[in-house]
Amino acid sequence: MQPTHDLDTAPEPSPSPQPAHEPPPAAQLLRMISGKMTTQLLAVAARLDLADLLDGGPRSVDDLAAATDTHAPSLYRVLRALASLGVFAETQPRHFRLTPLARPLRRDAPDSVRDFAVLFGSDWHTRAWSDLLHSVRTGETAFEHAFGEGMFEHLQAHPERFAAFNDAMTALSRLDVDAILQAYDFSDFDTVVDVGGGHGFLLAEILKAHPSAQGVLLDIPEVAAGARATMREAGVADRCQVVEGDFFERIPEGGDVYLLKLIIHDWDDDRARAILRTCRDAMPGDGTLLVANSVIPPGNDPYIGKLVDVEMLVMTPGGRERTEAEFRELFEEAGFALTRTIPTPSYLYLLEATPA
Repeated sequence: MQPTHDLDTAPEPSPSPQPAHEPPPAAQLLRMISGKMTTQLLAVAARLDLADLLDGGPRSVDDLAAATDTHAPSLYRVLRALASLGVFAETQPRHFRLTPLARPLRRDAPDSVRDFAVLFGSDWHTRAWSDLLHSVRTGETAFEHAFGEGMFEHLQAHPERFAAFNDAMTALSRLDVDAILQAYDFSDFDTVVDVGGGHGFLLAEILKAHPSAQGVLLDIPEVAAGARATMREAGVADRCQVVEGDFFERIPEGGDVYLLKLIIHDWDDDRARAILRTCRDAMPGDGTLLVANSVIPPGNDPYIGKLVDVEMLVMTPGGRERTEAEFRELFEEAGFALTRTIPTPSYLYLLEATPA
């Protein structure tokens, strides 16, 4: 005799796990729209060095307010908002600690983004972005519309802003250097020329990794002093010449590889070609050009370079991110042949070219 089952009392099977549902489109858009609030919260935390102050352990808001000369009730509201985003955590009422997400806001963190947060939260950067619609309507640079002059001219006339910009670019170099060194072998080159190398963090790390190599860094006088300090601190000043100059006019000759990291994207095609041709004139026939830049992929997938491209639209006179095909054409017109496009562990690609 087969066993019988009481269908009315038999346990129901466990329901299958339901996939998590995305928030409705309006909620997703509201989160995106409120992005400027997050930017300003992080910029305030960076400017007040809150992550550094919390590096030793949890502290009360009153203690942090005294250390930063701020209004404690208002500081609490900022910290509470950041904690809701995972940046800091409230351990007990009005006491906060660091979280893993907050650690890169420290000044001395190896992956510090502190200076980048300060730059993007600055009033002048925000003002330029508020004129994005002008760029979309006219094709003109939003920065020039907002300030009546180009970004680079403006920064050279405002040393504190120029310093903030260069500090942010150095922070980017710190994030990118390991990715570049992992992706590319510089051991075959005796002399590395960093064109527009800023404060020189990338070149210093290349020289540290290759003790027999020599380096040359070219940048404008306002930046060169910072590069010399970087080379001294890295212990490679005896192997690196810092040259003051304009890469539109002349680039030091005799290098084996000419490195341009996040330089070409600052300029329109005509001026980008001019920089590349100046490199071509300076390098020997067997030299190598290495451009570190984002490369825009086809399709709709997220890629930070697509957002950086709009930053170029807002900030620079004709600057843009480019596709691989656009880089290939630009190189050919400047007398180079693109030989390889090398991905790195970061968003950057390395575009290697040789004289045609």
